[in-house]
Amino acid sequence: MAGQRVAIQRDNLDGRFRVVFAHGAGAGLQSDFMQFIALGLALHDIEVVRFNFPYWQQFMDTGKRRPPNRMPELEHCMLTVCHQFNDDKPLIVMGKSMGARVAFRIADAVQARAAIALGYPFHPQGKPTKLRLDDLHNHCSQNLIIQGDRDPFGKPDEVKSYALPKNIQLAWLDSGDHSFLPTKRSGFEKSQLWQAAIDRCVRLVHNSAPLQTSNE
Repeated sequence: MAGQRVAIQRDNLDGRFRVVFAHGAGAGLQSDFMQFIALGLALHDIEVVRFNFPYWQQFMDTGKRRPPNRMPELEHCMLTVCHQFNDDKPLIVMGKSMGARVAFRIADAVQARAAIALGYPFHPQGKPTKLRLDDLHNHCSQNLIIQGDRDPFGKPDEVKSYALPKNIQLAWLDSGDHSFLPTKRSGFEKSQLWQAAIDRCVRLVHNSAPLQTSNE
């Protein structure tokens, strides 16, 4: 990780809340999804900080695709981004798919008020018994997972059988896939589902409870 450069994009620096937003495995901070969500949140008094993980930055710099970094490297990158700020602005960590796993895993270390997952990969595609539920445990007062009901990484009939932590709210988007893209038959446009996700995120961010102080 030493010496590796990653791009960072900040939207609405004057926002009262700060959301650090991590991308998924197959697209960086500049993807249509990341930009739409970030700019939508920025309209609601929220500063949004997007960044590229090192492997994606290398792809952007060289044009050669690389597999994602190992989880400790991904965590270190997101921690570094979060720790560059030394103000008292309320922090929420958020991620798309792979980035959601990272966000939930580092939430306690950065004293985040909440963690948000946009399309959580509950299991690898086609491997429903290889669950990734341990990553969801943190001490935030509340967390949010927004999931398309056609998501192959965790469909409603699967997720309802999981013992999820009690601090997680789960919201389903009708006809959405892993990137909240609807079917043509549904009559929805992707912008409608993406906006619905923004609205849920805004509600959680604005209602995020103060951090509980430790009695230790």
